[in-house]
Amino acid sequence: MGAYTNPIYPYKSLADLISTPPQRKPLIVVGAGPVGLAAAIDARLQGLHVLVLDDDKTVSVGSRAVCYAKRSLEILDRLGIADQACDMGVSWNIGRTFLEEEEVYQFNLVPEAGHKRPGMINLQQYHVEEMLIARALELGADIRWQHKVTAVTRHDTHATLAVETPDGHFDIEADWLVVADGARSPVRRHLGLDIEGRIFQDRFLIADVVMQADYPAERWFWFDPPFHPNQSVLLHKQSNNVWRIDFQLGWDADPEEEKKPEKVIPRLKAMLGDERPFELEWVSIYTFQCRRMTDFRHGRVLFAGDAAHQVSPFGARGANSGFQDADDLMWKLGLVIKGLAADKLLDSYALDRQFAADENIMNSTRSTDFITPKSRTSKTFRNQVLALAKHHPFARKLVNSGRLSVPSFLTSSALNTPDDAHFAGQMVPGAPMDDAPVQHQGQGSWLLEHVGRGFQALWFVDAAPTAAQLAALERLAQGAVPVQTLIVASQALHLPGHSVLVDHQGWVAKRYDGQPGSCYLLRPDQHVVARWRQLETDKLQAAVARALAQA
Repeated sequence: MGAYTNPIYPYKSLADLISTPPQRKPLIVVGAGPVGLAAAIDARLQGLHVLVLDDDKTVSVGSRAVCYAKRSLEILDRLGIADQACDMGVSWNIGRTFLEEEEVYQFNLVPEAGHKRPGMINLQQYHVEEMLIARALELGADIRWQHKVTAVTRHDTHATLAVETPDGHFDIEADWLVVADGARSPVRRHLGLDIEGRIFQDRFLIADVVMQADYPAERWFWFDPPFHPNQSVLLHKQSNNVWRIDFQLGWDADPEEEKKPEKVIPRLKAMLGDERPFELEWVSIYTFQCRRMTDFRHGRVLFAGDAAHQVSPFGARGANSGFQDADDLMWKLGLVIKGLAADKLLDSYALDRQFAADENIMNSTRSTDFITPKSRTSKTFRNQVLALAKHHPFARKLVNSGRLSVPSFLTSSALNTPDDAHFAGQMVPGAPMDDAPVQHQGQGSWLLEHVGRGFQALWFVDAAPTAAQLAALERLAQGAVPVQTLIVASQALHLPGHSVLVDHQGWVAKRYDGQPGSCYLLRPDQHVVARWRQLETDKLQAAVARALAQA
């Protein structure tokens, strides 16, 4: 057993970035954490030049973000690292909640078959960052380590950044600036922008423990366990025999004292037993925060991830919502940079992701109020629920140890075209797409492996389309903003030049209520934006215009 050693990334001289007047770059990303790197990778996949500035020279210290949800894995699939992450990470679907030593509730994140990815994987953030860095460099992103942004000045057409490096200071300009520099966001502070919400008066100890253990790959959460009475504890298995354990400490705990090994080790021995050998890899103290910026867009400056919003870690909503921020932002920003959409399209990024942040904050606040009740009423409710849950199944669903991250349904987005016909199921305009098994060119595949490459139409057919219909599809594919068509059939069709997915198990038709003729318009970030019972190209083109904020 041994602790993880952070890699050191090489510093590159700033000589090629210095000029008078300052250089202008089309896109700069501040922050080489998971969200900034995801944005940079997405930019390169679209053929955009991107410069990433980070004030550090390595990946994050400690496990930090641990749980990566199914939707994040689907995003990482598109970015090109999901297989690697899933191979290294610990996959799980089952979570269990205990009161003292008795299980009172369990859940299954993926109760239905027919999904490529598990409900969650557990993987230390530093491993995910290493994978993202390697992928970004492979695609040609320009990442500059030890480049600290010390000030940002906003202009109508660009932003000016002051940057400090080991070789000195320089200024550089960005047509567009994506800020993903974390919860303390120096850029946000430099600009004097607000972030509002609640800081909960409680403290938690994180311990990353390297040890051999035969606990199952599940999420275990205890209320009032005998080894840590009157408080809560969370246990997660990570890769390389690292276990993440969170201990509730209370607001009066001294953070510096509680991080000392002589305080941490007795807590771990009480939980694990005196005989089990273990090694401390990382220890930290945190508090719950549920806050967000009022507006994620400030002209040419766009905020994402923890720089824009923060939630308590129970529920795994931080990094997961940050990946969704980048996923929403970058297809819109790419179209704007290429001149294919007006910059008002970026207002929808702010509005949609602010809605998602509010949803995450609401769920996180409810979890936090249950785990750390601060009023007499909240504590009475929590204790009664836990007492009832021991013996009555109805109360077990009220036990809230952190409702886990799920993607937001952007049903109120201005980019959606309302339904004009009835559909069953959850794939409404604004919904993140459900995956399903398919066959493509005689090989097993997955629906989402074929989606997320610009705007696409998902068209269900029961027979080969006519020549006129195929010609209409080709015209859609030749537009200024192309719309490629995925044809879904129950059996193989020979249509050279057209992509056909065979719904051999019927999961696509079931999840999308895909009757013959039904058509879905899909956004580049794998969200439904419109649907009809028959494919009509004039309606589809109007929906594309609306999805580009042109209508």
